[in-house]
Amino acid sequence: MTSRPVSGRLPDFPWDQLTAYAATARAHPDGIVDLSVGTPVDPTPLVVQDALRAAADAPGYPTTLGLPETRQAAVDWLARRHGVTGLGLDGVLPVIGSKELIASLPGHLGVGEGDLVGYPEVAYPTYEVGAALCGARAIATDSLTAFGPEVPALLWLNSPSNPTGRVLPLDHLRKVVEWCRERGTLLVSDECYVECAWEGEQPVSVLHPEVSGGSHEGILAVHSLSKRSNLAGYRCAFVAGDTEVLAELLAVRKNLGLMMPTPQQRAMAAALDDDDHAVAQHATYAARRAVLREALERAGFRVDHSEASLYLWTTREGASDCWELVRWFTDRGILVAPGSFYGRAGRSHVRIAFTATDERVGAAVARLAG
Repeated sequence: MTSRPVSGRLPDFPWDQLTAYAATARAHPDGIVDLSVGTPVDPTPLVVQDALRAAADAPGYPTTLGLPETRQAAVDWLARRHGVTGLGLDGVLPVIGSKELIASLPGHLGVGEGDLVGYPEVAYPTYEVGAALCGARAIATDSLTAFGPEVPALLWLNSPSNPTGRVLPLDHLRKVVEWCRERGTLLVSDECYVECAWEGEQPVSVLHPEVSGGSHEGILAVHSLSKRSNLAGYRCAFVAGDTEVLAELLAVRKNLGLMMPTPQQRAMAAALDDDDHAVAQHATYAARRAVLREALERAGFRVDHSEASLYLWTTREGASDCWELVRWFTDRGILVAPGSFYGRAGRSHVRIAFTATDERVGAAVARLAG
């Protein structure tokens, strides 16, 4: 009997659907303004580059557990910037980019056929991919009552949200933590945009004592330096929280040889120890966001949520669906992401990143006014 190819269990890779639209946008006389992907374009901070260069002589294998200095930098950053207390070195595990972790974590922790995974109704596609890879069922919902009598093995949260920029309030996070603990559900919070907040309620980590009750039992938080520190090319991230769950994850990852290279670990520690570059980058993004949002609203668009993250979640009255909006932008040489990439509930919106250069954001603003 021939087994089913792994790729057959996965949803289609959504970005392939944008190829033709990208070609149209590139044909614009002034070139494409690509706002479809939130990839950093500003320089990697010098403090990080210097740390990478200093660690370039690394002939030996790194450990999956990671350097004590790297894990301590994560502990210190969570305490200093996000009020997380009670976390030790055994409560942090460096990983090779957050997407790899999100896709592999359910399977690595033994979630499989017959198990249920929950994730947000409008969500980053990799939560669904992770469930599909291990053969679990998945439900996209923002309501805990949607599970009925079933108990999910794993529940994902994402605050601030990709793509909507929505921030979940502290009281809601606390309720979800309590609900999961009562049922023995592992709660994993994707907090990769936690330092990309612009207005309204500030994001809070599930590891914060006012959410967790001072215990990290049954909860994990995923953090990335791609957005905060322009380190997308370095693949630097970490997961923190329940030490027993992390010990299980470590045991699996050691057997698979999943090790963050030593130079990247040194670079990550330097990035986490330095707040100045993150503050400066935040101001740069805030300025781009402000001019792009104003231009969109003048052009008749409505921005929903978007209190945080690196995107504007946008729609326009009278549009039939997100692909109509994608075409409208493409005709002006601007490439955006259709909301349907993030689930059926996103079909009326597009996601617009403000991570392009000042010059390209300025070009988009001019085209929106034309």
